[in-house]
Amino acid sequence: MIEISDLYKYYGDRKAIGPLSFSIEAGEIVGLLGLNGAGKTTTLRILACDLLPSAGRVLVDGLDVVDHPHEVRSRIGYLPDRPPLYDEMSVRAFLHFAARLRGVDAGSADRRVSEALAVTQLEDVAADPISALSHGYKQRVGIAQAIVHKPRLLVLDEPISGLDPVQIVEMRALLRSLRGEHTILLSSHILSEISETCDRILVIRDGEIGAQGTEQELSAKLLHGVRVELTVRGPAAEGAGYRVTRGEAARALELARAVAGVTSVEQLPTSEPGSDVVSFAVDADRDVRAALCAELVQAGIGILEVKRSERELESVFLRLATRAPQAKAKPAAADAAQAGGQANKAPASEQAEEGEGEA
Repeated sequence: MIEISDLYKYYGDRKAIGPLSFSIEAGEIVGLLGLNGAGKTTTLRILACDLLPSAGRVLVDGLDVVDHPHEVRSRIGYLPDRPPLYDEMSVRAFLHFAARLRGVDAGSADRRVSEALAVTQLEDVAADPISALSHGYKQRVGIAQAIVHKPRLLVLDEPISGLDPVQIVEMRALLRSLRGEHTILLSSHILSEISETCDRILVIRDGEIGAQGTEQELSAKLLHGVRVELTVRGPAAEGAGYRVTRGEAARALELARAVAGVTSVEQLPTSEPGSDVVSFAVDADRDVRAALCAELVQAGIGILEVKRSERELESVFLRLATRAPQAKAKPAAADAAQAGGQANKAPASEQAEEGEGEA
């Protein structure tokens, strides 16, 4: 669906991205991670035909974004970091306007708008002015305008930025509901949401792809293993005041240590109520969650929670995002493109906005 080869973008002599190369298959949900100024927004704007590249090739559904921008735009739904909303319009009127703008014929526009309202759960506020909506609902309207013409590719820049915890859960469910019907590329600073929502992760650093793969693949490559956190309840016993004895806690830890692939086990403090609860962290050279659960349940120990450590993804991200960059010369193709006008050098105001967009 997306093929990017040796992509560069320069503003004068300042490199924003490059060399950047990656591909995304149809139907995937891919997360783009990077520190502020790494090049995430620039990459998404080029894909959305909002910026021209300085050099390199970008294909969307087999079409070059430079040679066929109008055809590419018809295949893309784009949500920038600041949703392009008209506050004085009602939600339904705005989506109808967006549908017609994207080439949906008058006979189909009402049906497409109704479908977008249903998918984004906006029917109850369809007649409300956009200015009266909360930030979370405005984000939903932004996604609705991006899908109203049924594009094959969705490009979403920080779709969960500024949402509260409840809205984040709702947005996560919305993005998952779009899986399969659309290919999705999204950027986010919320690492746990990338982990929960995306099939793969692309880590961009200084305008280049530092690494790519699933969370498990990146963890195994950089951390040389997997960390799992478990909270368990001791074997059932009759009578009030039952407590996990030191021996039973030690037994749970020893059972975990005996699982193939486990390298170390460390008991952790737990916030779970009850004196019969034990939490511990397990380091292993592979994903051992299923084997751990089977071993403990067979021994009569109840599993209250099992999860990959959140610190693991953070450690991977920080290692990938902060490695020292290697200096690379500006490609001749970029100079040639700029000389020919393809570089689309931005004015000072646009360059300033670009730096803000990476935040």
